[in-house]
Amino acid sequence: MGRPLQSLIDDALAQTPPGRRVWVALSGGLDSSLLLTLTAAAAQRHPRPLYALHVHHGLQPAADAFERHCRRLCAQLGVVLHVARVSVDLGAGQGREAAAREARYAAFAEHVARGETLWLAQHRDDQAETLLLAALRGSGVRGLGGMPAERDWQGRSVARPLLGIARATLAAEAQRCALAWVEDPSNSDATLDRNFLRHAVLPLVASRWPQAGAALARSAALAGEADVLLEELAALDLERLGGAAQRMPVAPLAALSAPRQRLLIRHACRQLALPTPPARRLETLLAQLGAPHDGEVQVNWAGAQARIWRAHLYLLAPLAPPPRDWQAEWDGRAPLATPLGSVEASLGCAAGPPGRLSVARRRGGERLCLPGRGRRDLKRLLQERGVPPWQRERLLVVWQAGTPVAVLDPVTAAWQWLAEGWFSGGE
Repeated sequence: MGRPLQSLIDDALAQTPPGRRVWVALSGGLDSSLLLTLTAAAAQRHPRPLYALHVHHGLQPAADAFERHCRRLCAQLGVVLHVARVSVDLGAGQGREAAAREARYAAFAEHVARGETLWLAQHRDDQAETLLLAALRGSGVRGLGGMPAERDWQGRSVARPLLGIARATLAAEAQRCALAWVEDPSNSDATLDRNFLRHAVLPLVASRWPQAGAALARSAALAGEADVLLEELAALDLERLGGAAQRMPVAPLAALSAPRQRLLIRHACRQLALPTPPARRLETLLAQLGAPHDGEVQVNWAGAQARIWRAHLYLLAPLAPPPRDWQAEWDGRAPLATPLGSVEASLGCAAGPPGRLSVARRRGGERLCLPGRGRRDLKRLLQERGVPPWQRERLLVVWQAGTPVAVLDPVTAAWQWLAEGWFSGGE
């Protein structure tokens, strides 16, 4: 066999910018133990700061044995190991595997800093399983694309250098190196979908089509390439609509074909880090694009919502306004605690110290004396500026001695209007 795997890892490490930290996610199984071993050897020839990260899920009695193995292996290789103990929320209704993955990625985000690199040990067989699972769930091109070999994730580079290698090849290399690893007992649990595919379905398929694993992985790669092209198309459409993912004009959006509408809305949600709408919610939203409407249209789904107002589609995270009777005392300098979070804002008065201020939601009828404009009704100001109704409900009015002197958006920490003689503390 020679050392093709070692050469592969050497090349991947050499392409990592010098000085950049490289983390290997180490579960203790064959795949990740081999990846760390090969990477430690590669770091002798292409020096990079190398660390291992083990996530202790605590979901089974063998979890402590996994950690002990990882500590022994890292001690033998001279690699610094970080152990992240996580709590997996099994009551969130997303299933054991999904909950563990969410906790694992939270640990990755905590330990791997922005600008650093994280290596994962998934291989070609994992990719084939991912494709089949996505197909069985009715996923589109993005899901069928499986796992990317490399991607940017929250400012971090996440790579899978073994993604094109069959597990049988990894097992042969591990035996050749006399590598020790631990077997996760849950890997034999055929009630889990991935394990059922791994142990029952894929071996049967391979008995008829020996190259099935490679073919499925290749299909995933082609679907991934198609997904990249579709993202480029969606980015072009978004640019034609003004480039603002959070606010798109309805008329040119409705003029697109239905598949491009769906593509663009999903793309915009990803740009805004919002959950993409389920198929039925998305169809409900699309049906509203061409319908005449004088008022506000609202479509909700978990973690996000879409609103149509004044011929524009808004995509946003749901955020309830402060209670109608909420109010607070403020000195104009300290962080302002609101039901929507603490706001770093400050307010000064040209006439001297502002004294005691009070902050409350809009009550209606407020009038501000604006520089060069005189007394203006706040409701009219909001209409002139085109502030959407849901944003109006969140605005806070600052009062001094019964007179409104400023209007604050607590979500953006931005002053919307300042009365004559008043200024932002940063000015």
